[in-house]
Amino acid sequence: MADRPRGVALTLYGRDYCHLCDDMAAALEPLRAEFAFALARVDVDADPVLESRFGDKVPVLAHGDAELCHHFLDAPRVRAYLVATTRGATPPRAPQSREDRHRR
Repeated sequence: MADRPRGVALTLYGRDYCHLCDDMAAALEPLRAEFAFALARVDVDADPVLESRFGDKVPVLAHGDAELCHHFLDAPRVRAYLVATTRGATPPRAPQSREDRHRR
């Protein structure tokens, strides 16, 4: 079993009516069972700054300022991030969206 991160709190930015947000929250459950992290759900529509920041990018899974994934859960990436965070290693860089990769 993986080491359990102590005090790791992830944030799921989304919208109350967003089925992708609900899907990501549900997909996180196996990782929560493995790593026992805290998860806070934040409705971006309740804060104009967050709504402007995230727009249609939700859901966004973050740890502090690090965006781990958006739209769909990247479970291998989040798992690697949690393992690295637990062991004090440098976590993997945040992924680029498909749109960002195609802009280059």
